[in-house]
Amino acid sequence: MPFTYDPMLSRFRHLALAGALLACAPLAQAGDVLLVGNKADASVSALDVSNGKELLRLQVGTGPHELVVAGNGQLAVVGNYGAHGTANNTLSVIDWPARTVVRTIDLGKDSHPHGIRFLPDSQRVVVTSEDSERLLIVDLAQGKVLDRIEVGGGKPHMVALSPGADRAYVTHVDSGSLSVVDLLHKKKLSDIPTGNGSEGIAVTPTGSQVWVSNREGNEVVIVDAQRLEVTDRIRTGLFPIRIAMTPDGKYALVTCAKSAELAVIDVAAKREIKRISLAREGDEYRETMLGAEALPIGAVVSPDGKRAYVAISGGDQVAVIDTANWSEKARWPTGPEPDALAIMPQPEG
Repeated sequence: MPFTYDPMLSRFRHLALAGALLACAPLAQAGDVLLVGNKADASVSALDVSNGKELLRLQVGTGPHELVVAGNGQLAVVGNYGAHGTANNTLSVIDWPARTVVRTIDLGKDSHPHGIRFLPDSQRVVVTSEDSERLLIVDLAQGKVLDRIEVGGGKPHMVALSPGADRAYVTHVDSGSLSVVDLLHKKKLSDIPTGNGSEGIAVTPTGSQVWVSNREGNEVVIVDAQRLEVTDRIRTGLFPIRIAMTPDGKYALVTCAKSAELAVIDVAAKREIKRISLAREGDEYRETMLGAEALPIGAVVSPDGKRAYVAISGGDQVAVIDTANWSEKARWPTGPEPDALAIMPQPEG
C-alpha cells in the first residue's frame, strides 16, 4: 500500500507503519533528536541527545551534504549532492512522526543541490543548485520546483534567510561573493565581494548582519544587511567552513576545517573569545578533502543554547560542546563521514 502525501503537510504517514514505529520505546522519547547526514553512507542517523545513542538510520540519496528541519517539527529535507564525481539531483523528504522517507523529489537539470532552508510555511524549501547556478523554491507537497532564480556562477553553495524570509543570502565559493535575493519578487538584488572561498553563512536573529566564512582568508566577514556592504573582518582558525549562531545571537560558532578547531566569537564585541581543539591524539581519521584529518564541518546549537554539536567528518563522530564553559563534554559515534547536522525538536509529554 503506497504512502499518501497530505498537501497540508500535517501528516505524511502510512498509519500502520507509523503506529508500529511509534510503539517502539527507543523512538518515543520526548527529548530532542540530533539528525546527522552521513555522506559516505547515503544515510541520515537520528541520535538521542541525552546519550548519543543511534535511534534509527534512514537511507537517502547519494552524498547527503545538507539537511534542514521544518519549523513545525514534522519534516526534514536532505539535499542529495552526489558522490565520486557523479552529480545527484534529488531531495529526500523525511516524515519524522512516521520515521520514514516519504518522497524523493527530482530536480531535473538542477543538479548538485546543496544549501537548504525551510520557508516559514514548513511546506516549501529554498535550495541552491551549483550546476544550474540557481536558487530553487521547491514545494514538498507537490514534489516540484515552483521557481528558479538565477544567482550567477562561482559555485553557489550555502543559503540563509532573513528573519522574515523575504530575502535569501547565497554564498559563492569560487567567486568569493554573497548574493542577495528578493524572494518576494524572485530576483537577485546584489552581489557583494566577501573573499575567496566564501562558504559558511549565518544571519543574526535581528537580521541586521550576515556573517560569511572566508575559507582562503581564514576569516569571518560581516555584511551589513541594510547597506549591503562588508563592515568587519574577524580572524579565525584555518579554513573556516561553517557558521552557527546561538539562539540568543550572542555567539557565532565557526568550524575551522584545516586547523580542526571551533572558534567562538562574541557577536557584539566582534572578537574571538575561545578556540576549541577538535582533533584528538590517537584517533584515526579517514581520508578527506584535506587528507587523513579530523575535518570538522557541520555545526548546530540546541534550541536552549546549552549545547553545540560539531560533525567530525574524518572521524565519524560528533563532538558535544558545553556552551557554559566552551569545553567538549562528549564524543559520539556516527555513520560514515558525517557532515550536515540538524535538531529535530520533540513534543513534551
